[in-house]
Amino acid sequence: MLEGKKILLGISASIAAYKSAFLVREFIKKGAEVRVIMTPASKDFVTPLTLSTLSKHPVHSEFYSKESENELWNNHVELAMWADYFVVAPATANTISKMVNGTADNLLLATYLSAKCPVYVAPAMDLDMYKHPSTIQNLEQLKSFGNIIIPSVFGELASGLVGEGRLSEPDEIVRFIEADLRSKASLSGKKVLITAGPTYEAIDPVRFIGNHSSGKMGFAVADEAAKLGAEVVLVSGPVSIQTTQASIKRIDVQTAAQMLEACSQHMDYDIAIMSAAVADYRPEETKREKIKKSEDSLSIHLIKNPDILATLGEKKKSGQVLVGFALETENQMENAVKKLISKKANAIILNTPKDTGAGFGVNTNKVYFVIGENNYFESELLPKSEIASFILDHVQTKLMK
Repeated sequence: MLEGKKILLGISASIAAYKSAFLVREFIKKGAEVRVIMTPASKDFVTPLTLSTLSKHPVHSEFYSKESENELWNNHVELAMWADYFVVAPATANTISKMVNGTADNLLLATYLSAKCPVYVAPAMDLDMYKHPSTIQNLEQLKSFGNIIIPSVFGELASGLVGEGRLSEPDEIVRFIEADLRSKASLSGKKVLITAGPTYEAIDPVRFIGNHSSGKMGFAVADEAAKLGAEVVLVSGPVSIQTTQASIKRIDVQTAAQMLEACSQHMDYDIAIMSAAVADYRPEETKREKIKKSEDSLSIHLIKNPDILATLGEKKKSGQVLVGFALETENQMENAVKKLISKKANAIILNTPKDTGAGFGVNTNKVYFVIGENNYFESELLPKSEIASFILDHVQTKLMK
């Protein structure tokens, strides 16, 4: 959920500020870019050097440097516009009060007042302060502004008391934000079944029938669907790549029959996207020992593999969306429409290796989202991650009610 996102971390003057260093690392591990704003007093608890080293960006604290006449003004509006998410952690009672009342006496608060992105606030203070009616009222007021409160947790406090008010641990903060984003994402609550990669049909213990599919397109669709909050099941043929989203359930298979069996276990999908390059045929007999080279020619009798897309099309229920892929080298659109109809799919993603930069093994693709004769949408040549977004955007806007 956070990969590629820009997170602005605001740190106020709490003893819990030391946790902000770990929080920066957690965000970066998730693939986010992090920049830090500190209140002047928070530098008594954690050093800007630590945070700038971890974030790989200068830490902002003052509107300008009092020591240098040449120092540029730190533009709070620019910082606010840069961020996809603004996380204030730890947020003291003092900072929370100023956020509620619109006080802008430091760079963090001025940036907060300029922020248009979602704002997450993680309170940290002693038990009595956390339970004080003014703090309770201020937190409710922040919620009414649209801010999201990351609840403090029960535990030992700096005063020696034990109770609520302790800042959530960095990994808990990250999980809270990811869960919140996932719940609001466009595919939240949807199950997406995806196939990817080739299938290998054994000739003997050494040789197989397969193709050049890398699985990159299917994996990109799976990663994007997970970012959009979906429950993703990815059935993959033999490939060398990994998913970037830990939430994806991955099932590895070798053959077309195994892929069909895996898909059959997840027929309760909302969306199925069959991007795997499944071998059309397999040897009727797989030799138990390696075939020795003896004659000038070798004949292998092939039989047809099960058609996974057609099987799912026959079993598709009302409300389910089924999308197939077609790699065509001639009569591309005509063949894509025929496949759309014969497989009882809702859409076909057509691509062709004749388009420069598209096809197997490369990191880019160009596709046509075909939903009927003379009814299709063409993408530009884009990275496969962006093609994945193109596909899922069109699934949601063109096929889902």
